[in-house]
Amino acid sequence: MKQQSTMSNTAKNDALAEVDADRVSTIIEGHRRERSGLIAILEEIQAEYNYLPEKALRIVSEQTGYSLVDVYGVATFYRSFSLKPRGKHLVCACLGTACHVRGAPRIVRELEQQLGIQAGQTTDDREFTLETVNCLGACALGPVVVIDGHYFSKVRTSKVSQLLEQARKGFDKLEVEKDQRLFPLEVNCPHCNHSLKDETFPVDGYPSIRVNLSSDHKQGWLRLSCLYGSYHSVSERDVPANMVATFMCPHCGVEFPSTSDCPLCGAPIIPMLVNGGGMVQICSRRGCKHHMLDLV
Repeated sequence: MKQQSTMSNTAKNDALAEVDADRVSTIIEGHRRERSGLIAILEEIQAEYNYLPEKALRIVSEQTGYSLVDVYGVATFYRSFSLKPRGKHLVCACLGTACHVRGAPRIVRELEQQLGIQAGQTTDDREFTLETVNCLGACALGPVVVIDGHYFSKVRTSKVSQLLEQARKGFDKLEVEKDQRLFPLEVNCPHCNHSLKDETFPVDGYPSIRVNLSSDHKQGWLRLSCLYGSYHSVSERDVPANMVATFMCPHCGVEFPSTSDCPLCGAPIIPMLVNGGGMVQICSRRGCKHHMLDLV
Protein backbone atom coordinates (compact mmCIF):
# COMPACT_ATOMS: atom_id res chain seq x y z
CA MET A 1 0.00 0.00 0.00
CA LYS A 2 2.84 2.35 0.81
CA GLN A 3 4.39 1.79 -2.60
CA GLN A 4 1.09 2.35 -4.40
CA SER A 5 0.52 5.58 -2.48
CA THR A 6 3.98 6.93 -3.32
CA MET A 7 3.72 5.91 -6.94
CA SER A 8 0.32 7.61 -7.18
CA ASN A 9 1.86 10.78 -5.84
CA THR A 10 4.46 10.72 -8.61
CA ALA A 11 1.63 10.72 -11.14
CA LYS A 12 0.91 14.30 -10.11
CA ASN A 13 4.47 15.21 -11.03
CA ASP A 14 4.20 13.61 -14.47
CA ALA A 15 1.92 16.45 -15.51
CA LEU A 16 5.06 18.60 -15.41
CA ALA A 17 6.91 16.44 -17.94
CA GLU A 18 5.82 14.94 -21.23
CA VAL A 19 7.39 11.48 -21.16
CA ASP A 20 8.56 10.34 -24.58
CA ALA A 21 7.99 6.57 -24.59
CA ASP A 22 10.21 6.09 -27.64
CA ARG A 23 13.06 7.97 -25.98
CA VAL A 24 12.72 5.86 -22.82
CA SER A 25 12.76 2.70 -24.95
CA THR A 26 15.93 3.87 -26.68
CA ILE A 27 17.59 4.42 -23.31
CA ILE A 28 16.57 0.94 -22.17
CA GLU A 29 17.86 -0.67 -25.36
CA GLY A 30 21.23 1.05 -24.93
CA HIS A 31 21.82 -0.65 -21.57
CA ARG A 32 20.41 -4.16 -22.13
CA ARG A 33 23.80 -5.87 -22.04
CA GLU A 34 25.03 -4.18 -18.87
CA ARG A 35 25.20 -6.11 -15.61
CA SER A 36 24.00 -3.06 -13.69
CA GLY A 37 21.70 -2.00 -16.49
CA LEU A 38 18.74 -0.95 -14.34
CA ILE A 39 20.73 1.67 -12.43
CA ALA A 40 22.25 3.00 -15.66
CA ILE A 41 18.80 3.19 -17.25
CA LEU A 42 17.39 5.16 -14.33
CA GLU A 43 20.41 7.46 -14.29
CA GLU A 44 19.92 8.35 -17.95
CA ILE A 45 16.17 8.82 -17.58
CA GLN A 46 16.72 11.17 -14.65
CA ALA A 47 19.30 13.09 -16.67
CA GLU A 48 16.64 13.50 -19.36
CA TYR A 49 13.79 14.68 -17.11
CA ASN A 50 15.60 15.82 -13.93
CA TYR A 51 13.60 13.21 -11.98
CA LEU A 52 12.02 9.77 -12.53
CA PRO A 53 8.47 10.11 -13.91
CA GLU A 54 6.07 7.30 -13.00
CA LYS A 55 5.25 6.64 -16.64
CA ALA A 56 8.94 6.12 -17.39
CA LEU A 57 9.31 3.71 -14.46
CA ARG A 58 6.37 1.67 -15.73
CA ILE A 59 7.92 1.50 -19.20
CA VAL A 60 11.19 0.32 -17.66
CA SER A 61 9.35 -2.40 -15.77
CA GLU A 62 7.45 -3.58 -18.84
CA GLN A 63 10.45 -3.66 -21.19
CA THR A 64 13.17 -4.99 -18.87
CA GLY A 65 11.23 -7.70 -17.05
CA TYR A 66 11.93 -6.19 -13.65
CA SER A 67 8.87 -5.96 -11.45
CA LEU A 68 7.59 -2.49 -10.66
CA VAL A 69 8.46 -3.22 -7.03
CA ASP A 70 12.11 -3.81 -8.00
CA VAL A 71 12.27 -0.71 -10.19
CA TYR A 72 10.69 1.41 -7.50
CA GLY A 73 13.00 -0.12 -4.87
CA VAL A 74 16.11 0.95 -6.76
CA ALA A 75 14.65 4.40 -7.48
CA THR A 76 14.05 5.01 -3.77
CA PHE A 77 17.17 3.31 -2.36
CA TYR A 78 19.73 5.60 -4.00
CA ARG A 79 19.70 9.18 -2.78
CA SER A 80 20.67 10.49 -6.20
CA PHE A 81 17.30 9.46 -7.64
CA SER A 82 14.18 11.55 -7.15
CA LEU A 83 10.52 10.77 -7.81
CA LYS A 84 9.70 14.47 -7.60
CA PRO A 85 10.84 17.15 -10.06
CA ARG A 86 13.85 19.00 -8.72
CA GLY A 87 14.55 22.65 -9.27
CA LYS A 88 17.17 24.10 -11.55
CA HIS A 89 19.28 24.89 -8.48
CA LEU A 90 19.78 22.39 -5.64
CA VAL A 91 20.35 23.99 -2.21
CA CYS A 92 21.61 21.58 0.42
CA ALA A 93 22.05 22.66 4.05
CA CYS A 94 23.86 20.59 6.65
CA LEU A 95 22.09 19.86 9.94
CA GLY A 96 24.79 17.61 11.39
CA THR A 97 25.86 18.06 15.01
CA ALA A 98 28.79 20.38 14.29
CA CYS A 99 26.73 22.62 12.02
CA HIS A 100 23.68 22.42 14.30
CA VAL A 101 25.50 23.86 17.32
CA ARG A 102 26.80 26.69 15.12
CA GLY A 103 23.32 27.80 14.11
CA ALA A 104 22.43 25.65 11.10
CA PRO A 105 18.70 25.51 12.02
CA ARG A 106 18.55 29.31 11.69
CA ILE A 107 20.13 29.06 8.24
CA VAL A 108 17.54 26.49 7.16
CA ARG A 109 14.70 28.66 8.43
CA GLU A 110 16.10 31.64 6.54
CA LEU A 111 16.39 29.58 3.35
CA GLU A 112 12.81 28.40 3.78
CA GLN A 113 11.61 31.96 4.27
CA GLN A 114 13.57 33.34 1.32
CA LEU A 115 12.40 30.57 -1.01
CA GLY A 116 8.87 30.25 0.36
CA ILE A 117 9.13 26.48 0.74
CA GLN A 118 9.96 23.89 3.38
CA ALA A 119 13.02 21.62 3.33
CA GLY A 120 12.36 18.78 0.90
CA GLN A 121 10.26 20.95 -1.42
CA THR A 122 10.75 22.72 -4.76
CA THR A 123 9.62 26.24 -5.60
CA ASP A 124 6.58 26.56 -7.87
CA ASP A 125 8.73 27.97 -10.68
CA ARG A 126 11.05 24.94 -10.31
CA GLU A 127 13.98 27.28 -9.81
CA PHE A 128 15.14 25.93 -6.41
CA THR A 129 14.96 22.68 -4.47
CA LEU A 130 15.86 22.82 -0.77
CA GLU A 131 17.22 19.76 1.01
CA THR A 132 18.94 19.05 4.32
CA VAL A 133 21.55 16.38 5.10
CA ASN A 134 23.18 15.04 8.24
CA CYS A 135 26.77 15.69 7.17
CA LEU A 136 28.66 17.24 4.25
CA GLY A 137 32.16 16.33 5.44
CA ALA A 138 33.25 19.85 6.39
CA CYS A 139 32.37 19.91 10.08
CA ALA A 140 35.01 22.46 11.07
CA LEU A 141 33.56 24.99 8.63
CA GLY A 142 29.91 24.91 9.72
CA PRO A 143 27.29 25.99 9.15
CA VAL A 144 27.80 24.67 5.62
CA VAL A 145 25.49 25.19 2.64
CA VAL A 146 26.07 23.64 -0.78
CA ILE A 147 24.39 25.23 -3.80
CA ASP A 148 24.81 23.53 -7.16
CA GLY A 149 27.91 21.76 -5.84
CA HIS A 150 29.56 24.92 -4.50
CA TYR A 151 30.47 24.84 -0.81
CA PHE A 152 29.88 27.88 1.40
CA SER A 153 31.27 27.76 4.92
CA LYS A 154 30.38 29.61 8.13
CA VAL A 155 27.17 30.84 6.51
CA ARG A 156 25.16 33.51 8.31
CA THR A 157 21.51 34.40 7.81
CA SER A 158 22.56 37.78 6.41
CA LYS A 159 24.36 35.98 3.54
CA VAL A 160 21.49 33.73 2.45
CA SER A 161 19.85 36.24 0.11
CA GLN A 162 23.20 36.96 -1.57
CA LEU A 163 23.94 33.27 -2.10
CA LEU A 164 20.56 32.64 -3.71
CA GLU A 165 21.04 35.61 -6.02
CA GLN A 166 24.47 34.29 -7.02
CA ALA A 167 22.88 30.93 -7.82
CA ARG A 168 20.35 32.61 -10.11
CA LYS A 169 23.17 34.33 -12.00
CA GLY A 170 25.23 31.13 -12.19
CA PHE A 171 28.24 30.04 -10.16
CA ASP A 172 29.88 28.44 -13.16
CA LYS A 173 30.70 31.78 -14.75
CA LEU A 174 34.17 31.73 -13.27
CA GLU A 175 36.74 34.43 -13.96
CA VAL A 176 39.84 32.32 -13.49
CA GLU A 177 42.25 35.23 -13.33
CA LYS A 178 40.21 37.19 -10.76
CA ASP A 179 38.47 34.61 -8.58
CA GLN A 180 40.57 34.22 -5.44
CA ARG A 181 38.66 31.06 -4.46
CA LEU A 182 40.53 29.20 -7.21
CA PHE A 183 44.06 27.91 -6.66
CA PRO A 184 46.16 25.29 -8.47
CA LEU A 185 46.90 21.84 -7.06
CA GLU A 186 49.37 19.23 -8.21
CA VAL A 187 48.02 15.76 -7.56
CA ASN A 188 49.36 12.22 -7.74
CA CYS A 189 47.89 8.77 -8.30
CA PRO A 190 46.72 7.28 -4.98
CA HIS A 191 48.16 3.90 -6.03
CA CYS A 192 51.57 4.51 -7.66
CA ASN A 193 52.07 8.12 -6.45
CA HIS A 194 52.99 9.21 -9.99
CA SER A 195 52.23 12.84 -10.81
CA LEU A 196 49.07 13.33 -12.88
CA LYS A 197 50.12 16.77 -14.13
CA ASP A 198 50.05 17.20 -17.91
CA GLU A 199 51.94 20.33 -19.00
CA THR A 200 51.19 19.59 -22.67
CA PHE A 201 47.44 20.03 -22.24
CA PRO A 202 46.49 23.22 -20.35
CA VAL A 203 43.00 23.79 -18.92
CA ASP A 204 42.14 27.21 -17.45
CA GLY A 205 45.65 28.31 -18.45
CA TYR A 206 47.34 25.78 -16.14
CA PRO A 207 48.71 22.25 -16.66
CA SER A 208 45.78 19.84 -16.51
CA ILE A 209 45.24 16.73 -14.44
CA ARG A 210 45.37 13.70 -16.72
CA VAL A 211 43.35 10.58 -15.92
CA ASN A 212 41.73 7.80 -17.88
CA LEU A 213 38.05 7.01 -17.41
CA SER A 214 35.60 4.30 -18.28
CA SER A 215 31.82 4.53 -18.51
CA ASP A 216 29.18 2.59 -20.35
CA HIS A 217 31.89 0.01 -21.27
CA LYS A 218 33.83 2.66 -23.18
CA GLN A 219 37.21 4.12 -22.27
CA GLY A 220 38.94 7.38 -22.99
CA TRP A 221 41.09 10.12 -21.50
CA LEU A 222 40.01 13.05 -19.37
CA ARG A 223 41.80 16.30 -18.57
CA LEU A 224 40.65 18.09 -15.42
CA SER A 225 41.42 21.65 -14.39
CA CYS A 226 44.02 21.70 -11.62
CA LEU A 227 42.33 24.77 -10.13
CA TYR A 228 40.46 23.77 -7.00
CA GLY A 229 36.99 25.25 -7.40
CA SER A 230 36.93 25.04 -11.21
CA TYR A 231 34.86 22.32 -12.87
CA HIS A 232 36.25 22.75 -16.36
CA SER A 233 37.39 19.59 -18.11
CA VAL A 234 38.06 18.20 -21.56
CA SER A 235 37.18 14.61 -22.43
CA GLU A 236 38.04 12.36 -25.36
CA ARG A 237 34.39 11.33 -25.56
CA ASP A 238 31.13 12.62 -24.22
CA VAL A 239 29.99 11.23 -20.88
CA PRO A 240 26.20 11.60 -20.48
CA ALA A 241 25.00 13.79 -17.63
CA ASN A 242 24.41 11.89 -14.38
CA MET A 243 26.43 8.85 -15.48
CA VAL A 244 29.02 7.46 -13.04
CA ALA A 245 32.52 6.96 -14.46
CA THR A 246 35.48 4.87 -13.30
CA PHE A 247 38.78 6.77 -13.00
CA MET A 248 42.13 5.09 -13.70
CA CYS A 249 45.75 6.16 -13.53
CA PRO A 250 47.28 6.73 -17.00
CA HIS A 251 50.64 5.46 -15.69
CA CYS A 252 49.96 2.28 -13.67
CA GLY A 253 46.50 1.61 -15.11
CA VAL A 254 45.00 0.89 -11.69
CA GLU A 255 41.47 2.04 -10.91
CA PHE A 256 41.35 4.82 -8.33
CA PRO A 257 39.96 3.30 -5.11
CA SER A 258 36.87 4.75 -3.48
CA THR A 259 36.32 4.50 0.27
CA SER A 260 33.21 6.66 0.57
CA ASP A 261 30.11 7.81 -1.30
CA CYS A 262 29.16 11.32 -2.32
CA PRO A 263 26.87 12.87 0.34
CA LEU A 264 24.96 14.69 -2.40
CA CYS A 265 24.32 12.00 -5.00
CA GLY A 266 25.58 8.69 -3.57
CA ALA A 267 28.18 8.01 -6.30
CA PRO A 268 31.70 6.82 -5.37
CA ILE A 269 34.13 9.54 -4.28
CA ILE A 270 37.47 9.47 -6.14
CA PRO A 271 40.59 10.43 -4.12
CA MET A 272 43.84 11.86 -5.46
CA LEU A 273 46.92 12.66 -3.41
CA VAL A 274 47.93 16.31 -3.16
CA ASN A 275 51.64 16.80 -3.80
CA GLY A 276 53.13 18.02 -0.54
CA GLY A 277 50.54 16.37 1.69
CA GLY A 278 46.81 15.93 1.76
CA MET A 279 44.06 14.63 -0.46
CA VAL A 280 41.49 16.02 -2.86
CA GLN A 281 38.30 14.04 -3.48
CA ILE A 282 35.83 14.50 -6.33
CA CYS A 283 32.52 12.88 -7.19
CA SER A 284 32.59 10.34 -10.02
CA ARG A 285 29.13 11.29 -11.29
CA ARG A 286 29.00 13.51 -14.37
CA GLY A 287 27.39 16.80 -13.38
CA CYS A 288 27.78 16.45 -9.61
CA LYS A 289 30.13 19.09 -8.25
CA HIS A 290 30.83 17.67 -4.82
CA HIS A 291 34.49 17.93 -3.90
CA MET A 292 36.57 18.01 -0.72
CA LEU A 293 40.10 19.15 0.05
CA ASP A 294 42.04 17.98 3.09
CA LEU A 295 45.55 19.44 3.43
CA VAL A 296 48.08 18.31 6.02
